[in-house]
Amino acid sequence: MRLPKLDLNLFVVFESIYEKRNLTRVAEALSITQPAVSNALARMRRAFNDPLFVSTPSGMVPTPLTENIIGRVCEALQLLEASASEGDLFVPATSRRTFRLSMPDLTEAILLPALGEVLQQQAPSMSIESYFTPRNEVSSALATRKIDFAIDVPLINDPQLHQAPLGSDRYACMLRHDHPFGGDTLSIDDYLALGHLQVSSRRQGSGFVDAELRKLGKERRIQMRVQHYMVAPLVALRTNLALTAPIQLLQRHEARILELPFQLPKLEWHLYWHRSSEQDEASTWLRGKIIDTLSALAATPDLPKRKRRVGRAAA
Repeated sequence: MRLPKLDLNLFVVFESIYEKRNLTRVAEALSITQPAVSNALARMRRAFNDPLFVSTPSGMVPTPLTENIIGRVCEALQLLEASASEGDLFVPATSRRTFRLSMPDLTEAILLPALGEVLQQQAPSMSIESYFTPRNEVSSALATRKIDFAIDVPLINDPQLHQAPLGSDRYACMLRHDHPFGGDTLSIDDYLALGHLQVSSRRQGSGFVDAELRKLGKERRIQMRVQHYMVAPLVALRTNLALTAPIQLLQRHEARILELPFQLPKLEWHLYWHRSSEQDEASTWLRGKIIDTLSALAATPDLPKRKRRVGRAAA
């Protein structure tokens, strides 16, 4: 296949089919007819001598060839788009760009209040949309511009993606202020005697904390399992259950926060973006704000010492 014989607009349709997996939705998104979409796909199939997408009850499934080239196609389209708007100067104060971020609810709760304050002051017309993208879909979502940035643990390895560390956080144990356990420090026996909250989006299976305890030959008593980190402190504040979670989350609540009596690896976050957005001024600007904001928040201070209550002396 020779590129001069292929209409470059066909690649726009190709990218949209990959993203939406439905020809009707592609037609609506591109404001063209469905027969025009089908015709464009037919021309692409002839040019590449490959089906490119296979129709199934769940949608248009990409072939291995499509999976191999989609990243470079999206990168090329984004470079063309950037070239066409090269003369447009990015001004944060007047930008109306919308950026889509993927992150878990814990990071959302930590980052977005602080980042929203920065944007309100410096880029008041910029919009942010936050979604959660499963880790195995992040590379594809960044390549097809479903999302602009992803924040996740440093487990994603894709040569098409760039990444930057965002700092780390350590875990601690949260108890409500009037919890029956009255000590200032937890021994391992104290910790194991408590009833515990576990945060997991899965229906069953142990979590990170439990895996570390098993290495010590220990097991805690889980009395409640919840899906999201944001609800867990609310439960701990009204029950005798203990919550083990990152300190940045726990310190947002009026509660007792105690050091753990065993070691847990720190929680680390990385920011991911596709290399095709490297030269985009708006993307570069927002990337810097995200890195600065989370890096500053990650500088977690030591836990405050609990003040002992002193009763009145007898008259």
